[in-house]
Amino acid sequence: MEVRHLASLIAIADHGSFSAAARALGTVQSNVSAHIARLEKELGATLVDRPTGKLTEEGTIVVERGRRIIHELQDIEADIHSDDVAIEGETRVGCIGTTGRWLMPRLLGALAKQHPGIRATIHEGSTSTLVPRLIDGQLDAAIVHFPVDAPELELEPLFSEELILLVHTDHEWSKLSTITIAQLATKPILLAPRSTALRRIIDRAAGNQRVALTPQAEIDGVRLLASLAFDGFGPAIVPATAVPDWLKGEFARVAIPELPKRAVGWATRRRPLPNKPTRATFEVLRSTIARVGDRQPGITTNMSPLTK
Repeated sequence: MEVRHLASLIAIADHGSFSAAARALGTVQSNVSAHIARLEKELGATLVDRPTGKLTEEGTIVVERGRRIIHELQDIEADIHSDDVAIEGETRVGCIGTTGRWLMPRLLGALAKQHPGIRATIHEGSTSTLVPRLIDGQLDAAIVHFPVDAPELELEPLFSEELILLVHTDHEWSKLSTITIAQLATKPILLAPRSTALRRIIDRAAGNQRVALTPQAEIDGVRLLASLAFDGFGPAIVPATAVPDWLKGEFARVAIPELPKRAVGWATRRRPLPNKPTRATFEVLRSTIARVGDRQPGITTNMSPLTK
C-alpha cells in the first residue's frame, strides 16, 4: 500500500470527486483513478462509488485510518528534521471554550515567539467531544476537564477553577453573594448533561448534602449554558472562567462554597508518543499558565501531580 494512493482517497473524501481531488493534489484525474483502482485491488474492496463519487463504508474506514497514517509519517519527518532549538511541524490541539477564551491568545503569542516553526491548529469543543477525537487520532492533544476515564490517555493537570452560579438580575438569587446546594435544590436550574465531568462533580456534591438538583434543561456546552443564563432563561452552574471580570451586564455571579473546584488538564495519547511540536507546545503552555494563570478570576494553578 502506497502513501500516495491513500492521499488520493483522502482527497476524494475531502473534495467530493475524482476531478476535484486531482486539482487539489496538482495532478490529473487519470492518476487519481489509477491510485484508487490499485488500492481497491490490493484491499479487495470497493472504496468509492463511481456514479456518485462518495465513499463506501469500506472507503470511510480506510480514510479514517489513512489520515492517522499520513499524520504519523509527517510527525516522523518533523521530529527527524527538528532539533531542540528550531522545532518545526504541526500540532492539533483541542481546547474547551471557557479556557480558550483567556488562555489561547497568550499561548499562541508565546508559541509564535519561542517556536515560530510550529503550526498550531486549535479545535474548540467540550470535553465530551474532544476526548473521542483525541483517542481516534484526530487531535494530538486536548485541554479538557478532569476527571477523564480513558486509559489510552496520558493526563497532566494544569489548574483548577471555581464553579459559580450565573443568574440574571431579575432572579431572586441575584441578590445573594453565596448560595448553598440545598437552596439550589429548591428550584429548577440549567445544568450540564449527566454524562459530563462537570455534572458528575455537581451531582456528587449534591449527594453529599442528601439533595438532588432539578434540571430546567441539560446543555452540553458551557458557553451556551452561560448565554442562556445571561438571557434570563434560568440560573446556571458554570466555571468562573465562563464569566470573566471584564464582562458586564444584567447578571450576577454567586459563589457556591460547597462545590469543589474543577480540574483542567492536558491530555495526550499514550501511544504513539506526541510529536516534538506537541511536546514543545505543552512546555510553552505550562510556562504561560504559571505566568498568568493566578491572575484569572477563580483560577488556582498550584495543583499537585496527577497519579496516572
